[in-house]
Amino acid sequence: MRYRVPATGLWDLSAPPYDVLSPADRAAYAARHPRNIVHLDVPLEQDGAGRYDKAARELEAWRAEGSLVVDDTPTFTLYRMTFNDDAGRKRSTVGVLGALEVVDEGAGGVLPHERTTPKAKTDRLELTRATLTNLSPVWGLSLCTGLSELLRDPGEPVGVFTDENGVEHRVERVTEAERIEAISRAVGSQPVVIADGHHRYAISRTYRDETRATGDAVAPAAETTLTYVAELVAEQLSIAAIHRLVTDADAHRMTAILGTCYDRVAEVQVSSATLSQMDSEGCICLVRPDGSGTLWRERPADLGSLRALDSARLEHTLTAAGSSLDDAGIAYQHGVSEVLEILRAGLAKCAVLIRPVPLEEIRRTADEGLLMPPKSTFFTPKLRTGLVLRPLAGRGQVIDAR
Repeated sequence: MRYRVPATGLWDLSAPPYDVLSPADRAAYAARHPRNIVHLDVPLEQDGAGRYDKAARELEAWRAEGSLVVDDTPTFTLYRMTFNDDAGRKRSTVGVLGALEVVDEGAGGVLPHERTTPKAKTDRLELTRATLTNLSPVWGLSLCTGLSELLRDPGEPVGVFTDENGVEHRVERVTEAERIEAISRAVGSQPVVIADGHHRYAISRTYRDETRATGDAVAPAAETTLTYVAELVAEQLSIAAIHRLVTDADAHRMTAILGTCYDRVAEVQVSSATLSQMDSEGCICLVRPDGSGTLWRERPADLGSLRALDSARLEHTLTAAGSSLDDAGIAYQHGVSEVLEILRAGLAKCAVLIRPVPLEEIRRTADEGLLMPPKSTFFTPKLRTGLVLRPLAGRGQVIDAR
């Protein structure tokens, strides 16, 4: 299901994922257009328990008036993004939006890549129940070699726009049965690792089980869920770090903890350039509220046996010092400038900047069935919501959507 708009119209109608939007962001996108996807995907809490039914009524009204239309035949959607990465290099990625099988936890085929943090799951479940629609995609990484080549040729143009961060988003539709089958066969030939949207995928599993139990008419469509799948190769991925905010231990205490497994390297004034210095020096960085920082390099004798993940090694260090993520009050934030702003506002006592996860560790996670610590990876750019939706049922019938 897609918006019926000119090619450039998706700029006004789409939005970043619901879980990265602040209330102010939500309001700004809602004001951009009365049919912007946030009106459906981010119901207002002030509307109370009825907010999900309100979203469902709006969705149905948009379909009835023709603002949203369902493809006449099963399709896939190619989604390309062109952007500059953190190093200033121009990058292009491509993935396919379709319906991925919902499998039981531990069954294989679709794999998590990191432990999840406790999080209220009722919001997405209630929204799915009310709208009978997958409004936003899970992000998956395919282990199939050659998937990118299958997606290289353009499909039928649907929309193109450049967002507020300078990222170009290009959407194309694939309608040819032979190409659809080739893409489907490729994705199905190897496991898919969930990169982003673990909770959304878990909700899809809960919803699938509900429909099975009741014999609901949407049960066949609920066996799959809307997913963006790209090949797990370096050129298709831009991975940023999710840094650690420390709310219950001050910089003095964290200095003592880090000193048990790391060596002090240098004092710095933290800025966006600090990440490059961390990478070249092989360090993490403890940041104080005044913006000053200390670079720390791990001691191989203490941490060398652990996986090459700053998140895992920092977690081990806290535990070995008799603390824990909960004891230190660890919260998560991407972006150095955002971390500095939070510290200046007094919302955390200090922070630890970590380096992005190496691609080979993501591959190892998939191959060996391992899990990283929570919030180890931050894949960028974020997928826009609203480029394509997936109805689980039409007016009185199940939609056969791939």
